[in-house]
Amino acid sequence: MSDEKERKIALYENFKAINAIDAAYYDQYDVKRGLRNADGTGVVAGLTNIANVHGYVVSDNEKIADEGSLRYRGYDVYDLLGTDAAERRFNFEEVAYLLLMGELPTKDQLDRFVSVLDAERELPNGFTASMIMRDTPPDIMNVLARSILLLYAYDQDAEDRSPHHEIHTAISLISRLPRIMVLTYYAKRARYNNESMIMHRFIPGQSTAETILSMLRPDRSFTQEEARMLDIMLCLHAEHGGGNNSTFTTRVLTSADTDPYSTYAAAMGSLKGSKHGGANHKVLAMQQEIKENVSDWSNDDEVAAYLARIVNKQAYDKTGLVYGMGHAVYTKSDPRAVVCKRFAEELATGTEYEAEFNLLRSIERLAPEVILREKGTSKDMCANIDMYSGFVYSMMGIPEDLFTPLFACARMPGWAAHRFEEIVSGKRIIRPAYKSTRGGKRPYVPMNER
Repeated sequence: MSDEKERKIALYENFKAINAIDAAYYDQYDVKRGLRNADGTGVVAGLTNIANVHGYVVSDNEKIADEGSLRYRGYDVYDLLGTDAAERRFNFEEVAYLLLMGELPTKDQLDRFVSVLDAERELPNGFTASMIMRDTPPDIMNVLARSILLLYAYDQDAEDRSPHHEIHTAISLISRLPRIMVLTYYAKRARYNNESMIMHRFIPGQSTAETILSMLRPDRSFTQEEARMLDIMLCLHAEHGGGNNSTFTTRVLTSADTDPYSTYAAAMGSLKGSKHGGANHKVLAMQQEIKENVSDWSNDDEVAAYLARIVNKQAYDKTGLVYGMGHAVYTKSDPRAVVCKRFAEELATGTEYEAEFNLLRSIERLAPEVILREKGTSKDMCANIDMYSGFVYSMMGIPEDLFTPLFACARMPGWAAHRFEEIVSGKRIIRPAYKSTRGGKRPYVPMNER
């Protein structure tokens, strides 16, 4: 907006004053900001059979830290990813089936599910040229959301809420979003960096992880170890309970009885946020600043000293936050970070990335000590998955522009599962209450008397 228009409406100069609410009101009316209780636990807003995110226990009204666990439909994520048997080399499709259908598939069921995913990868005629390459914005997440909304127009039964159509829509988006993501990445580079637009066809029969790498790499080459690692990352991001912001967004829109395309596009918008899926960019930028300003990455004192500057709002973005540390639920450990860290170490050992991995491990170890020393805060804190996910992607040569979109592609099965559950079991529009702080009625003043 131009300066002249700003002066005309005179809004921006009063923006904060108009929208400010005295913090005392939150205590006065016992308002749980962010749907969080005073001890940080989440307000129970619903029930689910899809996933269990465990990080603490409550005993005698006291929150007690506990080792983290993540279960999909009752199965521990460690067990789902814990075998390297040839027939289970790629697990994302199996995890997606489990989340959508409620049970682990037999080999025949999985083969049929994969064949359906394979058959849905094709985009409508002209979609890439007219919807992806045209007016490509600088953020891929916005294109993913826009594409989902536009695919509504190609669905003759878009307003159908039957189980058959709901499942078909979810499967089509699980299949298509990875393609849209990679095509958008190259469209963005072509528009803003004047680079070549690479448009590889997908190869029938490849897993989701293989499809992404095959379409992304200019020469289409990748190792099975890289594909396996990306598959694991997709599995770790596939679902995280009903309380995370984008999944709750899915629940809220579903409860209003809107169509699936509108629902998933809204979830995409939520995940883009820097406090949610976009947090991995913050982590990577903070880590980069530490690498540039600490001369000896192996020196604990130097690393701790720079962390202290971050905690005291003297460095990085001056918020006092050590990104990659802490979680709304996990206290002692984030099982996703545990898995990610283990594979990161395997990939980094003996390579030029080993020193960087050791630095991240030092940040994880030292941050709680520094925060306790500088702030006197002894809150239970562990590394979350973002501490190592960007590092893993970087080692695989995956550009930062794709970090959050990859998260989104992985989360589609989880969003869909929660939409299905809300349709069947929710039955009521989600409508929490907001308390007005403005007491009494204001007298209306005619225009000529203002």
